[in-house]
Amino acid sequence: MTSIADPTRRALVRPYRPEDRDALFDICVRTAENGGDSRDLYPDHELLPNIFAAPYAELEPDLAFVVDDGTRAVGYVVGTADTAEFVRRFREEWLPRLADRYPAPAWMNDPGRAPRTPTEVMLRLMHTPERMLLPELADYPAHLHIDLLPSHQRAGYGRELMQALFSALVGKGVPRVHLGMVTANTPARAFYDRLGFHVIPVPDPGPLTYLGRATV
Repeated sequence: MTSIADPTRRALVRPYRPEDRDALFDICVRTAENGGDSRDLYPDHELLPNIFAAPYAELEPDLAFVVDDGTRAVGYVVGTADTAEFVRRFREEWLPRLADRYPAPAWMNDPGRAPRTPTEVMLRLMHTPERMLLPELADYPAHLHIDLLPSHQRAGYGRELMQALFSALVGKGVPRVHLGMVTANTPARAFYDRLGFHVIPVPDPGPLTYLGRATV
């Protein structure tokens, strides 16, 4: 799926709709490798969207927004107002939907067995949603994921998406939000810095940097 939009036409930020699902998956997989295309890295192109995009859009659609170029969605932000509740619903409602396609790998029962491929890394993330429950993030109950196709980056759409989400979170009485970004993705860090995010210190964060800010 590709965008054929007129680059001179201003796109619209609007709430997510069920018919945006295919575009949501496409955007996710084409921006998942430090902001670049991950399709060559993950043979199953629905794996990452089923972890980082679809569960948010389906479980909390009122916190999902897209950039619509007049033809299709070309960017999105998805989030949850309550990370602990999201983790519970991911475990109890979302994972059972994926059981046939993505069963829990048997090697996860071996504490000495580490993931050996990028796909195995993601399968472990999928089946351990409790990894999101870090005490250092307790004061930032909401969290989010945002992605834009390269064709629509650096045009103000990321900020518009974030503002739409922040407003929705404020309406729910949520005071603060966090995100986890791959530390190596320096362009993304610059974007978050411009939006007023700050580092949340987390011991042993692995490849991630955790950032947070108030929703107002």
